[in-house]
Amino acid sequence: MNGSDIVARYKEDGCVVIPDVIDQELAEETRGHIDWLGQKHPDIRPEQYHHHLIIDDPFWIRLCTDSRLIDVIEPFLGPDIALFAAHYISKPPRTGHPVLWHQDGHYWPLEPMEVITIWLAVDDSTPENGCMRVIPGTHQPRVTYPHQEDRSRPNVLSSRIDPQYVDESKAVDVIVPAGGVSLHDPYIIHGSEANTSDRRRGGLTLRYIPTTTRVKREKFPVYLCRGRKRENLNYYPPLPKFRPSDHYPFRGCDRAPWV
Repeated sequence: MNGSDIVARYKEDGCVVIPDVIDQELAEETRGHIDWLGQKHPDIRPEQYHHHLIIDDPFWIRLCTDSRLIDVIEPFLGPDIALFAAHYISKPPRTGHPVLWHQDGHYWPLEPMEVITIWLAVDDSTPENGCMRVIPGTHQPRVTYPHQEDRSRPNVLSSRIDPQYVDESKAVDVIVPAGGVSLHDPYIIHGSEANTSDRRRGGLTLRYIPTTTRVKREKFPVYLCRGRKRENLNYYPPLPKFRPSDHYPFRGCDRAPWV
């Protein structure tokens, strides 16, 4: 698909897949980063490597600001782009938790709700290992539906959308090869099954906003990826400097800054 086809599919379905966005060497580095996070944070489940870990992680900044990813979303957001949040959801073999049906926009403190998610496949993401599933077209109308706590079984968000708004018969699998991405709208209803296969399913959700969108949370770290930021709107912390004793080593780790 060309750029206009990608935009058209996204607007119609609320989700689109683009293969081969990053090279396989970077995908391999990212797999190593997940393993490294597991060694550094053995008390955190690999589905829960959240945004707060970015603050002192140069590789994470390098990956999230990769120009190939930013090129993908510039047609949607314009030239001034920031990273609002990132979250590895790495489902280990046989025990990976599901993500119950939900809408991302329900959880996000953004004003306005101008945001787009890139879901980067670190491993091949298939129905067997718990790939994302979406219900196409549910991003229209532009509303968030009621969500409720759900701890009836282990799941990534511990919550879900009210089931009356979910028609699972219309759900489709979002199959993404390692190095590819899917884009999805903040209002689309989506989720994923548990990983009961023998293969890990690692993915990184990247939430990008135009720099005109405000994060309604004080001192929440936002990272400029392209263009210019708006003064006195969001908090842009200093970028971390690579320290061999503290950080994951990667290509170019000695060549800061990475943005």
